[in-house]
This record gives sequence, C-alpha cells and structure tokens, in this order.
Amino acid sequence: MTLTLSETVPTMSEVDSGYAVDVKIPSDPTEARKIQEAIEEALKSHCYCERDIFGIRLALEEALVNAIKHGNQLDRGKHVRVAYKVAADRFDVLVGDEGQGFDPNDLPDPTAVENLERPCGRGVMLMRHYMTIVDYRDRGNTVCMAKIRNGAK
Repeated sequence: MTLTLSETVPTMSEVDSGYAVDVKIPSDPTEARKIQEAIEEALKSHCYCERDIFGIRLALEEALVNAIKHGNQLDRGKHVRVAYKVAADRFDVLVGDEGQGFDPNDLPDPTAVENLERPCGRGVMLMRHYMTIVDYRDRGNTVCMAKIRNGAK
C-alpha cells in the first residue's frame, strides 16, 4: 500500500528508505484508525506481546491525533504521512503533518501540579513513555518513533 506523496507532506531522505508501508491519509480520525488497525495486525503477525501492542497503539494514536488536530488543524484537505515497518526485533514509524510544527521541548510538564488539569503535553509524554525512541524532525511536524523489543540490540 504505497501512495504518491505530495511535496507538502514532509519527506526525509535519511529515513525514507526502509519503510515497508508509506502512505498519505487525509486528516480524518477514521482513516487514522484504519492505519492503527493495520499496524496492530502486523505487530500480532510478528508475535509482539499484548503489552508492547498496547504501548505502540497508544503512542501511535497520540502521534496521529497530534498530527490531525494540532498540526493540520482538522483540515481534511491536508494530509498525514504514515510510514512504518515491523520486524521481529523492532517497530519503526514516522508520522508527519503539513502544519507549522512545534518545539517538543517547549511543552509544559503535564505532571506539574499547575498543569494537571491542562491537556497539553500528555500525548508527547505518553509517546516517550511507551516507545524506545521518539525523535522530532524537520520543524517539529514529523515524529519518528521506534519500539525495540526486549533483548534486541
């Protein structure tokens, strides 16, 4: 399932090669759920445990919601790029949007008392908790994440 990417959807030559699936979806939560389900099936076929599948699915959902809601401002005319590969030892995913981007280091600490009732920053915190690697690229509108399975190098 490979679609042609528009020039406005982020591409990064250093990470473009090697993804088994590379698609562009509209900024639509229904389309995001379809990608999540496909990834979950791929993880199951590679015998990932339920705990890892849960964490990956949650981190992926946060990345997709951030791209659709915050990056693309729910504009269905804009697209989200999702590229991923599943291997026995690790899962890699890239989620990129057409938004202005942001500085992930500039988010308030969602665990600080003054921020407990504020929603901002929680998704990024969850992504960092459940994934082994979380790296923002470009201008902050592309996140690359990896889950390295226990025992893998």
